[in-house]
Amino acid sequence: MSVVPMPRMGGVAKSQPGDAILAVDDLVMRFHTPDDVVTAVDHVSFTVAPGEFLSVIGPSGCGKSTLFNAVGGLLTGYEGRITVAGERVSGPHRAIGMVFQEESTFPWRTVIDNVAFPLEIAGMSKAARLERARHFVSLVGLNGFEKRYPAELSGGMRQRVSMARTLASEPKILLMDEPFAALDEQTRLLLGDKVLQIQQDLKQTMLLITHNITEAVQMSDRVLVMTYRPGKVKRIVPIDLPRPRTSDVVGSEAFGRYVAQIWADLREEASRGLQESEARVLHPGTGGHGG
Repeated sequence: MSVVPMPRMGGVAKSQPGDAILAVDDLVMRFHTPDDVVTAVDHVSFTVAPGEFLSVIGPSGCGKSTLFNAVGGLLTGYEGRITVAGERVSGPHRAIGMVFQEESTFPWRTVIDNVAFPLEIAGMSKAARLERARHFVSLVGLNGFEKRYPAELSGGMRQRVSMARTLASEPKILLMDEPFAALDEQTRLLLGDKVLQIQQDLKQTMLLITHNITEAVQMSDRVLVMTYRPGKVKRIVPIDLPRPRTSDVVGSEAFGRYVAQIWADLREEASRGLQESEARVLHPGTGGHGG
């Protein structure tokens, strides 16, 4: 499926990067399918400040994963501009670390060797890389598991290994694409606590792609809600809940109000997506693309 550059059209107002570490400015991504040219992301603009936690949420097919892959440098050919600390992103960027939904540990490497892998590739000495790897293994709460192999770990623990491996390279921005989607709700909440602790300890800038409203509100400073395809910015919701924050906040009245507000937006967009899906069943041949 190839990306089709198209002439730029009128859209949302330009973002104002200011001191933002990440700026997405008027991003448009179109794909050529056998039946049509589909706009997956349509004039999306936002910025992320240093140390901020921003979640992007939207219904299936809204272009969340397309946006993630463009910001991470895995997709090119888009219109608009993506910059990290003022430097344009035109491919995989040394300042951006990525954690994916799919479990990505190396089964033949122990926990410590998994985490040390990117440092080995970078040419760091064995003693130095193992020291740093131990630090990040400890940071994600896996002390005592350094010599275990991924097959001996739970799914949540393997995702923590993936996160530690990415953080060991000390990226300025950590991108996460639904990293806990395969986990049960209780494990998600507890891992959310761990992610918040890591973010606070490192003052790490994080961008999370998710379809889980509770997860987004629990962890974020702001939640960006996307429309159904074509994916646009429907609303950005500031989350004014105290930090440091844990999953205890989930039971609060304020938390419930944020969840209800975001769900109202999502319900409207998900309903549009459902109606379109039903129309495709009745009238086949109307393909699509998104994420």
